[in-house]
Amino acid sequence: MKNGKQPNPNVIHPIKGYDKEIYIKPTITDPNIIIGDFSYIADTDFESHVTHLYEFIGDKLIIGKFCQIASGVEFIMNGANHQMNAVTTFPFYTLEGWDMEPPSMDDLPLKGDTVIGNDVWIGQNAVILPGVHIGDGAIIGANSVVGSNVEPYTIVAGNPARVIRKRFDDELIGYLLAFKWWDKSIEEINDLIPILTSSDLESVKEELRARL
Repeated sequence: MKNGKQPNPNVIHPIKGYDKEIYIKPTITDPNIIIGDFSYIADTDFESHVTHLYEFIGDKLIIGKFCQIASGVEFIMNGANHQMNAVTTFPFYTLEGWDMEPPSMDDLPLKGDTVIGNDVWIGQNAVILPGVHIGDGAIIGANSVVGSNVEPYTIVAGNPARVIRKRFDDELIGYLLAFKWWDKSIEEINDLIPILTSSDLESVKEELRARL
């Protein structure tokens, strides 16, 4: 291992002397935020980037392993949604003095859990809206607003985010989804780095095909 050190997903600061990038998992205090090993954010506090996550709603933010989250990214959860099937969207029930009980959950436009796959790169200042599912290996462009699901190994960008292109052909994507390199041991992943970082995609296909 580099410099005689083994990667440790339970340290907060993975870069010596630099505190503006953290592994997220060991910093989480909210049980409705679930983070995989080695996913990081370019900031010092991840939970401040998750808004409107309320216990009474019950939704979760689930992020896989080895995700790369830039500064300014925001995850907006279902608690931000207002009732839309009535005359007014004003949330009287949340404010002091108004005589209104909370609406039924059936009357709120809830979208379910927000789920981010493994090895996803989310660019600076992107906004992820409630209930979105982003597949493994996807890339989200800077300043994008993502309100719809994103397929694995797909690049999206814009407001609203739209598909730019697939990163690889279907054959390679299939191999990657079957291989699931992020679930290997640290030692195995370390040995796989020459394959995972190679731009010779035909050679990568051959290597993965032989290992499946």
